[in-house]
Amino acid sequence: MKYIKIGIFLSTIGAIAGGDIAPYYEPYVKPPYVEDCSSGCKQDGVYIDKDAGLMWQDSYYDDGSDGAYKNDKSACKSGNLSFAKNYCESSGLGGYSDWRLPTSDEMMDISMQNGVFKDNRGADFWTSTPAENNKYYVVYTADGYRYARDPRQSNYIRCVRCLPKK
Repeated sequence: MKYIKIGIFLSTIGAIAGGDIAPYYEPYVKPPYVEDCSSGCKQDGVYIDKDAGLMWQDSYYDDGSDGAYKNDKSACKSGNLSFAKNYCESSGLGGYSDWRLPTSDEMMDISMQNGVFKDNRGADFWTSTPAENNKYYVVYTADGYRYARDPRQSNYIRCVRCLPKK
């Protein structure tokens, strides 16, 4: 493990194993936390999956998120679909402004990888993929499968952004 100082944050970097599912991508800007990673990096706030060409939100889910999820409310990193979309679109995490909800395929793929995120709930996470009957898919991260949910229901939120192709 390597420790580096980023602004006022101290982050741990570790290489994460990954498969050769997609072409190789390089981050648009090589921030310090991308240094020498074979297929991915961990840092407070993001996980970079170079194989898939995606940067994922990777931060802790606190009591406010858990309470909103359990009580069908919208707060912190849990909420209805509209709240989830707004949460991602207004995120400035890592200095980027192009965050979005993942597709169900993206969320299923990352859910099948073990130990990727520092804090993950075995619960439903919103995706941007529509289902039938005015519902949207969530991915239950404990099994990695997608399920249709009413957009008014509260579920956890994990944002993603695409890395530019090399």
